Amino acid sequence: MTNKIVVVDGLGNLRSVAQALRAVAPEADILVSNKPADIDAADRIVLPGQGAMRDCMHSLRESGAEEALRRAVRNRPVMGVCVGEQMLFDESEENDGTPGLGLLPGKVVRFQLDGKLQSDGARFKVPQMGWNRVRQTRAHPLWEGVEDDSYFYFVHSYYVAPEIASDTIGEADYGGAYTCAVARENIVATQFHPEKSAAAGLRLYQNFIHWNP
Repeated sequence: MTNKIVVVDGLGNLRSVAQALRAVAPEADILVSNKPADIDAADRIVLPGQGAMRDCMHSLRESGAEEALRRAVRNRPVMGVCVGEQMLFDESEENDGTPGLGLLPGKVVRFQLDGKLQSDGARFKVPQMGWNRVRQTRAHPLWEGVEDDSYFYFVHSYYVAPEIASDTIGEADYGGAYTCAVARENIVATQFHPEKSAAAGLRLYQNFIHWNP
């Protein structure tokens, strides 16, 4: 049976995400769409997002994709990426408060790094842009074949602060440790961009495609 994967079109790095998925699953049917009917028919859903969470949430709501996503998380694997991870939570500090999907309990908060210096004496810059190590805080099928402390690519000013500690499966350090990967039941999500993270990132997408929660 064909594995149908929908990359939800809600303001994200859609082309590179779809290309990465096709690279690791050439046999899969991969579609970029925000149509509820396509999401309803998918076996797996990837939710990317870039820019302001408020704009991404507005796009989901206007297209009808929000309600389709809520139906999907009942019984299908869903993966959030970057702002797609943030949207899974209750709310963000961004834009004086932006409600999320509320599928995972917790908030999205901004880096508070004023006055903090890196080991070389340079100031921490917000957003964090570039490669950073990810520590696997607990075992999960998403990490299969991925070495602990592997480098992944980040571009973000905000990060998730889960209410339930066990939802965290990965942490990075940028002026202090913070959650950068989460999982619960059939939901997984990363703050970093697997599609921009070379072999380790492609392995994560491959693991998601073969994951049967």
